[in-house]
Amino acid sequence: MIDLRRLEALVAVHRTGTVSGAAAALHYGQPTISHHLRRLEAETGAVLLQRVGRGVRLTPEGERLARRGEEILGLLARAEAELAAATSLQSGRVRLAAFPSGAATLVPDAISLLATCHPGIELDLVEAEPPEAHELLRAGEIDLALTFAYPGRPEPEQITVVPVVDDPLYLVTPQGREPEGPVDLADYAATGWIAGCERCRRELLSLCADAGFTPAIAFASDDYVAVQSLVASGLGVTVLPGLALRAHQHRDVVRRPLAAHRRVQLATYGAPPRPAAVDAVAAALTEVAAR
Repeated sequence: MIDLRRLEALVAVHRTGTVSGAAAALHYGQPTISHHLRRLEAETGAVLLQRVGRGVRLTPEGERLARRGEEILGLLARAEAELAAATSLQSGRVRLAAFPSGAATLVPDAISLLATCHPGIELDLVEAEPPEAHELLRAGEIDLALTFAYPGRPEPEQITVVPVVDDPLYLVTPQGREPEGPVDLADYAATGWIAGCERCRRELLSLCADAGFTPAIAFASDDYVAVQSLVASGLGVTVLPGLALRAHQHRDVVRRPLAAHRRVQLATYGAPPRPAAVDAVAAALTEVAAR
């Protein structure tokens, strides 16, 4: 393996034309440059310089190695600059996955904050619910995921999560049909329900079970806009999280708080530390959620 300091000495001689010029350019003494050149010839087994009078000139082999050396040192300098820019948050690209209501509410504010605090960071956004987001993390296709989980549910293996905010759940009913006082889901045991897909309705089933009944699912949709339209049309009631209602609330529905919530969190694959740009995006999402 060629020592980069010795290669740098050869390149400097090639650029300046003399050992003394190379020494001045690299801020070394001439004996140091001469030592590096002798060691480089020993390493490569090639004659790289010829004595000409009181000076030196590169042999064809020396010329060839010096030209390649300029390329190598240039690429190394570029890599160091890119790394320094990323670690100092002057630049960087972060691939983020977010669930739909999080993407519609928290993410735009976080992007705006990043544009102010770290304008060099670029964000690639994909929409994904927690199970898909976890798989994207494991596959290395994203760097960070904004996900959610319900209390008491186990976290996926090899995924590191950091809680961001509790997102309250609400009973959503048609306008003008809500009773007075605290919500008792048992009052809706005989009502039709609008639910999410079978994978997404577990929390609804759990809440209704705690109230002593099994909901009669009239319609199912994962689109919170469509769900509210069905409720507004009098086709049933539903439970939605606060972020979904912040993103869109139909004018003909009423929301009433339940004593339940889901936990919004940031997920990464493996354990810290994380790249600085990923930490910056995570910090921005945490800040806007705290507002």
